Amino acid sequence: MTASLLKNHLHLHVVVVLLGFTAILGALITLPAIELVWYRMLMAFVGLWIYFLIKGIPFRLSLRQILPLLGIGVVVALHWITFFHAIKISNVSVTLGVFASTTLFTSFLEPISQRRRIFWLEVVIGLVIICGIYLIFQYEFHYIEGILYSLLSALLNGLFVVLNRSISLRHFPSVISFYEMIGGFLFISLYLGFAGVFDGTFFRLSAADTFYLVLLGFLCTAYAFTAIVNVMKVLSAYTVVLALNLEPVYGIIMALFFFPEAERMSGGFYLGTLIILISVFSYPLLKRRFRMGANYI
Repeated sequence: MTASLLKNHLHLHVVVVLLGFTAILGALITLPAIELVWYRMLMAFVGLWIYFLIKGIPFRLSLRQILPLLGIGVVVALHWITFFHAIKISNVSVTLGVFASTTLFTSFLEPISQRRRIFWLEVVIGLVIICGIYLIFQYEFHYIEGILYSLLSALLNGLFVVLNRSISLRHFPSVISFYEMIGGFLFISLYLGFAGVFDGTFFRLSAADTFYLVLLGFLCTAYAFTAIVNVMKVLSAYTVVLALNLEPVYGIIMALFFFPEAERMSGGFYLGTLIILISVFSYPLLKRRFRMGANYI
């Protein structure tokens, strides 16, 4: 492995750690989930805009091109809101363990989007992931509400992945993210405006919340998104996807460090999470081995 390749692999895993750290920040920030996501999306698209200006990247699109991206941004906003809400009503480990089931939803949403039959491997992996989720339900039933919100977040994330895939080849990835952040920000702003939440207290943030939001918006979102794009210029999409599957692993390990008492879970939880993670990791490997061919149901 060359020095350049090694550097990009290490950079990729630093980015995955940052993505896992978003769950920790979600637990540390005292704001409700919807307000937290509003600030995150605001800082993210401002950060990306600054990045475009510095790098001289053109980001102007026609209204017809922008509208679908704004719509996908609403899906992103709902995914993040349910994700952070799950953390606040359960904990980081439960949310990340269940959230790893995104692969389950993607494997069924993608065939629908592409109008193809379901690959038999997707059914098998999906059933194994369901077994892992069932174990987490069995052993951590007192977190039932958080588990359900995390499942909803995983479903929305799967939908986002499928929608993004269909549009990703048409524009530069960072430009896509920029307009998606704006779409989600505008959607939440409309909701908060009608709810009458925008008052003097809304913009009064504690020093700690401000610091964590800056980390979340600029470092863990704007920087992480652009860094993945740059890494993919050198590493294959397959390598990047495998590394991104480590996000819940890094997140759960960090949660044990930051919140040792609140994040100590039962053996059944870790077994269920392990089953989900093994399924998630094995899916791209097995899919690569068993090419689609006639293996449909």
